Amino acid sequence: MTDEQRRLEIAILVCPDYMPVDVIGLHTVLGMLPGVNVHLVWKNLDEISGFPRFPTRATTTFEDCPADLDVLCAGAVPAEVLEDAETLAFLADRGSRAKWIAGVCAGSLLMGAAGLLRGYRATTNLHVYDLLPYYGATAVSTNAVVEDRNRITAGPVTGSIEIALRLVQDLLGTETARAAELNMEYAPTPLFGVGTPELAGPELTRTVLGMTAGMKTPFLKVSERAAERLGVTVQSA
Repeated sequence: MTDEQRRLEIAILVCPDYMPVDVIGLHTVLGMLPGVNVHLVWKNLDEISGFPRFPTRATTTFEDCPADLDVLCAGAVPAEVLEDAETLAFLADRGSRAKWIAGVCAGSLLMGAAGLLRGYRATTNLHVYDLLPYYGATAVSTNAVVEDRNRITAGPVTGSIEIALRLVQDLLGTETARAAELNMEYAPTPLFGVGTPELAGPELTRTVLGMTAGMKTPFLKVSERAAERLGVTVQSA
């Protein structure tokens, strides 16, 4: 099989309490195209549950995942996964050769924990955006996809689709990506138009961040330990 005929190999990390909403768009966009193998990867093939409850089984173990990937992707996962040695070793290994490394929402922090964002511009969701420097990344505050060489990151939900469309453009051409966008009828029209801190304003942003403050605490602790492990010095605000 020639390189032009080779099937694309896509690996998407799943794990207990992962956020399906952060990867389902990429899975759908790429998985519907011919000539693409999409692997849901985890340590084993036992049933796991995403958050909120979303029963899932990996299709491929870390051990059996192809060594050379076109795309390695992760969405948000629990904070403890950012310190799971087996997961980080898998990501670091496959990420060292992958054509593209994608992080959606707090999946960007996971890629950073595997040492894959040091020296790169990146973004994540508003709740943990300020933690990116702990992984040696340059944080970019934006609601758009951030692309830096072969690293591509975005915020939650629609970020998964937007990253996927950009990857399809690179891997399969602009016209294929345009057709994929139309097939999904992807033309978001948000009901309230408050999907960024800038659009929401300071009062609603403070309220939302206050409601989710408890979620950030474990991520801050693992990020501090990651900075020490990675030898990153974080400038105090």
